[in-house]
Amino acid sequence: MSSTTGPGTAVSGSRGPHLPDFPWDSLARQTDTAKSHPDGIVNLSVGTPVDPVPANLQRALSAAADQPGYPATHGTPELREAAVAALHRRYGITGLAPEAVLPTIGTKELVAWLPTLLGIRPGDVVAIPELAYPTYEVGARIAGAEVVRLAPGELPPAGTALLWLNSPSNPTGQVLDARQLADSVRRAREIGAVVASDECYLALGWDTEPVSVLHPSVCSDFRGVLAAHSLSKSSNLAGYRAGFITGDPDLVGRLLELRKHAGMIVPRPVQEAVTAALRDDEHVRAQRELYAARRALLRPALEAAGFRIDHSQAGLYLWATRGDDAWQTVDWLAQRGILVAPGTFYGPAGDRHVRIALTATDERIAAAAKRLAE
Repeated sequence: MSSTTGPGTAVSGSRGPHLPDFPWDSLARQTDTAKSHPDGIVNLSVGTPVDPVPANLQRALSAAADQPGYPATHGTPELREAAVAALHRRYGITGLAPEAVLPTIGTKELVAWLPTLLGIRPGDVVAIPELAYPTYEVGARIAGAEVVRLAPGELPPAGTALLWLNSPSNPTGQVLDARQLADSVRRAREIGAVVASDECYLALGWDTEPVSVLHPSVCSDFRGVLAAHSLSKSSNLAGYRAGFITGDPDLVGRLLELRKHAGMIVPRPVQEAVTAALRDDEHVRAQRELYAARRALLRPALEAAGFRIDHSQAGLYLWATRGDDAWQTVDWLAQRGILVAPGTFYGPAGDRHVRIALTATDERIAAAAKRLAE
């Protein structure tokens, strides 16, 4: 178990928390190097979708364009019912009530503000994975909490108020099985912590089938457990800022009341697009096949170039190493016109790995594979 700097110290001239620099700003030099390649950059450093928004989702958005009134913070009943039905069809989740679904403005804002909305304060502990999406730490710092990073299989210490789970993992693609998830939920309940499971990549299992923390094999009731879902990856709706949180109805109710006061409302046209996306599984399958094909091309090309791929059983990334310092590997790839993210963006334990995204067009993925073979 490792600890990150605890309650945020004041920034000079302000009373706000001291936040780390935005990680991707530090890739400016490598970006310029990659852009100088004669065939242009292959940007695999971020998980930004590049494929078109499905036509039926675009139609749902535009059909609701004439909405002069304020939308409901809780979302339409149709959206919430569609979410419950989709989670049952796609992931076998049972027992959810539509009232326990709350749409969010994407999931990044949810991750960043969840500790504050849950009432976490200075002196509280937020436990996050050893290698984790940076916004888990940022959200804890905004609330002034102490951050503890947990090694794989490690359970949160006493005093933890919020435990973040992320399976499939960003950045590693590691998948926690039902027993591991259940152990985390059980421990969190013992110490009075809320479990928040980031399940943005749940639809993208490759070597194994991911399971939700809300699945009956993990917990028989949703007390103290929340799951966050994004439509950015599965439905290419990153530009729409479309997500939702569900689970414990009491916790969701508390979040709803706070979000009403704070004006955290998903626009009504986006709510209609979300509803359409949740009702349609075919576009999710089609997008999954695109990512599977890109993965099948890029992974062996990396391995042939001397990389080892660790974990990466699911999700949108390949967690790769050549045994070198992460930044040396970033430079090596940038010289070949390929931009990736150093593993250190996700925690000190990533200092020998890079995260390589599958979110590029077929043509750019093929270009990267060709360069790796040269």
